[in-house]
Amino acid sequence: MALIVQKYGGTSVGSVERIQAVAQRVYKTVKAGNSLVVVVSAMGKTTDGLVKLANEISPNPNRREMDMLLSTGEQVTIALLTMALQELGQPAISMTGAQVGIVTEAEHSRARILHIETTRLTRHINEGKVVVVAGFQGTSSTGEMEITTLGRGGSDTSAVAIAAALRANFCEIYTDVPGILTTDPRLVAEAQLMDAITCDEMLELASLGAKVLHPRAVEIARNYGVPLVVRSSWTDDPGTWVTSAKPQGRSLINLEIARPVDDVEFDTDQAKVALLRVPDKPGVAARLFGEISRQKLDVDLIIQSIHEGNSNDIAFTVTTPILKRAEAVTAAIAPALRSQSNPKFDEAEVMIEHNIAKVSIAGAGMIGRPGVAAKMFATLAAAGVNIQMISTSEVKVSCVVDAAECDRAVSALRTAFEIEAKSKGELLTPNSCTDAINRVSTPHSSPTPPVRGVALDLNQARLAIRQLPDRPGMAAKLFGLLAQHSISVDMIIQSQRCRVIDGVPRRDIAFTVSRIDGESAKKMLTQVAAEFGWSEVVLDSAIAKVSIVGAGMLGQPGVAAKMFEALAQQQINIQMIATSEIKISCVVAQEQGVKALQAIHAAFELAGSEKFVVPV
Repeated sequence: MALIVQKYGGTSVGSVERIQAVAQRVYKTVKAGNSLVVVVSAMGKTTDGLVKLANEISPNPNRREMDMLLSTGEQVTIALLTMALQELGQPAISMTGAQVGIVTEAEHSRARILHIETTRLTRHINEGKVVVVAGFQGTSSTGEMEITTLGRGGSDTSAVAIAAALRANFCEIYTDVPGILTTDPRLVAEAQLMDAITCDEMLELASLGAKVLHPRAVEIARNYGVPLVVRSSWTDDPGTWVTSAKPQGRSLINLEIARPVDDVEFDTDQAKVALLRVPDKPGVAARLFGEISRQKLDVDLIIQSIHEGNSNDIAFTVTTPILKRAEAVTAAIAPALRSQSNPKFDEAEVMIEHNIAKVSIAGAGMIGRPGVAAKMFATLAAAGVNIQMISTSEVKVSCVVDAAECDRAVSALRTAFEIEAKSKGELLTPNSCTDAINRVSTPHSSPTPPVRGVALDLNQARLAIRQLPDRPGMAAKLFGLLAQHSISVDMIIQSQRCRVIDGVPRRDIAFTVSRIDGESAKKMLTQVAAEFGWSEVVLDSAIAKVSIVGAGMLGQPGVAAKMFEALAQQQINIQMIATSEIKISCVVAQEQGVKALQAIHAAFELAGSEKFVVPV
């Protein structure tokens, strides 16, 4: 007999008939000998309707009162589903988040779960009842016992947190699609169903806008080793398993606000190749990395900064043993990348930098916490370590620094994030976290393809700061300011080209934020430009970010080249590039976003024969 937590979204419980269908599925699961907790969302568009009502009363409604209002939606569903189960003869009881014992921060509309008091919940389970829980809500830890909500996607978070607290055998997420698909089926009808995916891959896809699972739910599953399966509410198909490595022992206290960083990693066997002043036009990255791929050279980080005039810079890192070959390939192709439109830059310049190191912080707790990257940059600045390159993902922030400064950087970061140094034989390699996840056995084990999914994010804006002083501490000041204003940053690109102005070396830096934060971030950064010594702040809201995700791309040359070639064939210009071990992201023009997604999905042959239609 298994203890299972099931979660049903708003579409799955959108009518009386659908609630009765859910009750039948729950009843069948119990009769198979399982104990069950069911977490539900509000019916259909109930939450949207409640928000509309509030906005008709007030253009800026109080967040506390919004929590009071929105929490009623789930309470309707739990009562109706419990009644439906009782009609089938199945003992059941409905419980709000407060009754279950979900204790959260005192943050209305975006609270994080601190812990779950499971005594009452366990008692009802032991009595043979199905416990039907209102997702999306809890109660604050203050003496006032305020009702709080967890934000959009909060029912996923509630379900996985309950599964972690109860140490359930697994958690089933029922939704309106048959599982996790290779991309959004509304944009690519032939999107293919995956039988399994790792938590790290799912974290990247979820953060990029794949709406099947909320990133916070995946974060909890990863941190506590909760097996997840995403299934359709309309069929009995097996769905998609989301797997994670066996976690290190974690306390269930401060469940969502525990240590955001699990480890500090480093790699001193690195060198950097930069190609400066390449033409800013479609096909350049495809040509460069296509040739690198043909030479079977494996590239680690790839960074393309914002354009300057008609030219751009591309930099990448490789391991030291293959540096000479990478340099030779780059030098051979540089003359062919002449900028016809700007004779000032008659030939791309190759710049090689030896003796560099990659230092990274890793952990699923970084999601939605703008202060984590800022803390890393501030720590390096305090240690006198200058940052040469930055690469970010949902589970890792990596900085390229001088190799001579690596030990000092690692020591400072371990102290700042309270990470114990491992013994010499236990030091993690940069990819060891991902490798551990790849070793997890799944219900449907098969060779891992290089790319599991493609995602499109149309809700970002890009900010560029020109002529930022190139000295330790500037990134810390910049991203510290953004963190103070609760602005989360996604991609961060530091230009390779350096110029000396008034005796001060300067570089440009660009980063992406949520589009709704774009204007306020630009205004704030412009106000402090003179104080911090940077030039103009440029905002572009007409961008799209298209990304490929897959743990299987590790050690497989040619993945990036194939992505860039797919874009080049469609004459789509790449404005920025950023990579991590399991993700490659490109910024393109907003109007070309969907076309880019479709081209990349086709290039990696991810399409299936079946077409999926999302129910309404």
